[in-house]
Amino acid sequence: MSDGRRRGELRIHLGAAPGVGKTYAALNEAHRRVERGTDVVVGLVETHGRARTAALLEGLEVLPRKDVDHRGTEFSELDVDAVLARAPEVCVVDELAHSCAPGSRHAKRWEDVEELLEAGIDVISTVNVQHLESLGDVVERITGVRQRETIPDAVVRAADQIELVDITPEALRRRMAHGNIYRPEKVDASLANWFRTGNLIALRELALLWVADQVDVALQRYRTAESISEVWEARERVVVAVTGGPESATVMRRAARIARRAGSADLLCVHVLRGDGLARRDDGAGAGSAVALRRLAEDVGASFHTVVGDDVPAALLEFARAANATQLVLGTSRRSRWARLFDPGIGARTTAESGSIDVHLVSHTDAGGRRSAAELDHAGPTPRRRLSLPARRHAFGWPAAVLLPVLATVIGVVLRDAVDLSTDVVLFFLATVVTAMIGGLAPALVAALGGGLLLNVFLTPPLYTLSVSEPENGFAIGAMVVVALLVAAVVDRADRRAGQASTARAEATLLTSFARVVLSRSDPLPKLLERVREAFGLTAVALMERGPQAGWEVTACTGGVPCTRPADADVDVEIDEGVHLVGTGRTLTASERALFAAVSGQALLALRNRRMAAQATDAQRRADAAGLRTALLSAVGHDLRTPLTAIKAAAGSLRDPVLRMSTADRQELLATVEESADRLTALVDNLLDSSRLATGAVTPIAAPVALDEVVAAALTGVDPAGADRVVVEVGEDLPAVLADAGLAERIVANLVDNALRHGGGGAVAVRASAYADRVELRVVDAGPGVPRKQLDRLFTPFQQLGDRRRATGVGLGLHVARGFAEAMGGTLDAEDTPGGGLTMVLSLPAAALPVWETQRSGARPVSSVP
Repeated sequence: MSDGRRRGELRIHLGAAPGVGKTYAALNEAHRRVERGTDVVVGLVETHGRARTAALLEGLEVLPRKDVDHRGTEFSELDVDAVLARAPEVCVVDELAHSCAPGSRHAKRWEDVEELLEAGIDVISTVNVQHLESLGDVVERITGVRQRETIPDAVVRAADQIELVDITPEALRRRMAHGNIYRPEKVDASLANWFRTGNLIALRELALLWVADQVDVALQRYRTAESISEVWEARERVVVAVTGGPESATVMRRAARIARRAGSADLLCVHVLRGDGLARRDDGAGAGSAVALRRLAEDVGASFHTVVGDDVPAALLEFARAANATQLVLGTSRRSRWARLFDPGIGARTTAESGSIDVHLVSHTDAGGRRSAAELDHAGPTPRRRLSLPARRHAFGWPAAVLLPVLATVIGVVLRDAVDLSTDVVLFFLATVVTAMIGGLAPALVAALGGGLLLNVFLTPPLYTLSVSEPENGFAIGAMVVVALLVAAVVDRADRRAGQASTARAEATLLTSFARVVLSRSDPLPKLLERVREAFGLTAVALMERGPQAGWEVTACTGGVPCTRPADADVDVEIDEGVHLVGTGRTLTASERALFAAVSGQALLALRNRRMAAQATDAQRRADAAGLRTALLSAVGHDLRTPLTAIKAAAGSLRDPVLRMSTADRQELLATVEESADRLTALVDNLLDSSRLATGAVTPIAAPVALDEVVAAALTGVDPAGADRVVVEVGEDLPAVLADAGLAERIVANLVDNALRHGGGGAVAVRASAYADRVELRVVDAGPGVPRKQLDRLFTPFQQLGDRRRATGVGLGLHVARGFAEAMGGTLDAEDTPGGGLTMVLSLPAAALPVWETQRSGARPVSSVP
């Protein structure tokens, strides 16, 4: 902070449902701190009529609340100024996700708390798990109630302390039944709906898992800060390594069973791309294999990760330790027994270096050399075409350089009487060529020189001497050296080309996976950066742009806290003028930097796609508005001229001095003028409203309003000739709806007017009922109705029933009404009336939890969940 004061600490008591004791625990914490001599005040606490909670306020200093006037009603909110003036060490502020009354200092209570924290005041607060923004859809599927009051997860995660207040579902239902949570008249409905045992179990699991994730994030942050690489078995995590080969499905399913038996442990699937020549088209490292692996991982509930590493065991163990994994699952080697004599394989090396990580080797039908031509362990992505790894060539080459010439000498000596010298020379040539292919240049030269000496001493006359009696013998030795050089050069060149090809293939596979992310998502930038971070083993990756004032702004980032400027990053690539892709965590090699630079092009494409999508949305909105104006001009000509013609004719008759009219005729002409003027006014209003909807200019001011008051106000504008046909059945005890009163009145008036005009002259019923977190208003007529296939066409602008011109208007009324309803978070649909007719159903959200609304109504809405 600018004045040097420390930022206050935020302590949150998190609960799975109302009534678990969050406020009770927060007040107990306040008493404990008072007993330790801390200056504590209560800024705002909602007791909800619970006597035991209210009793805990005794002995604590409670600051007065601030009254906020909204439409003639007083609501009480947290008085931020009073808390800042009092400047306590700790302030208790209940219900962090609360929405403040209109006209308050901030829209949300957590914003009030943020101001207190910035002032250096510690805050103790409470939150229910259903109010977390990320869990809104999940909670709605479980309970059937959509939470209107939410809080960003980032606000809760940023808390210095999060304490879970837990209670079993059975105990919570007993509290409810005893009247310790809600008033007696609400107990039965609550136990039958929100507080069902299944709902409470699911919400409790959500709360436990969410807190566990936050604890895990804190642990990972601490391990990173302290550079701790060893595994801490605080939570079971299973990493399964796959190649894309035929055994991948078997290994992954086995790992999924291991994870489930470990108590639903986290399952991470990792695919290692090696850049040292391991890729082979027929065994699963290509882009198609990566897609199949990702789909298979999703099927078993695993997260899929791709990493790049030349040393597969090291890459696997590095990933596992970074994820704090406790178990690592691999497939058994597909190498033959003979191959494993020289190289134990990746599984054995991984097990030897795993340390505290348990390693499971899963057997499969391709194990044990049945596919020896595709020699590779399961943990590596793909088999190689060469005989050995580049790092191990000399380990096999030097023994061959010694043993093969000796073997050729033994054969020549044993078969001296059966074969001539030319055959011996061929054997030594063969030994030299095989050594060159296995070990390269240096072992081949040793084999050639050693073989030449052995040939000269043991097989070339005079025997057992170094002298060469025949020039041909000297020529043979020289030829063997030349052959060794040529063969070794060819082998080395082929090895380098194979390595380059395999590296390019691995890079292409990685780039293909990145390109798929860019092409398959509406906003792929965050996911792309996460894939880049994983692939290169970085702690943070960010896309930075130069700001308008020569500063740097982070456009998107993933991982830890990004650097503030590209110069501070461990890797920095300028992908466009003023746009940099940066990463922190480790320094990349030259080849990795080249691949990172190639990836940066995908990031720039994702950034441009994001901006193009925003521009396309804006362009579509403008096109819709232009289309609406064009349709408007073609549709309103007749409907504007008709009332204008009637007005002009009536006015002309009234002004004609020659024409003698009775009082009744004069009144009829005046009524015609008034009716036509009303039609024009309604038409212009609908046109303006339709234009506002098309341009997105409708900004409703949502507030809790009583639906019976909305209906009463809407009916005041109904034609008196039809008012006696309207039957209203809207109870005063219905929950308030969260809506703009003016727009809601317009919708209801439009629906009633439409029913009166097209309902066949019969009665029109207006009924309302509450369901879950919605309140539904039905306008029912018994007229001719509308064919079911044409119900949706009722809401199309410039459409009338059957496109018939006998009715007045341009077909905008229902279109505008639906637009207003959707702008307020509601819906407007048409249904058949049982027995014949049309029913229009307006569904609006019930007023959620704000305390200022419950103070006005004196009762909680059906959907209220504190």
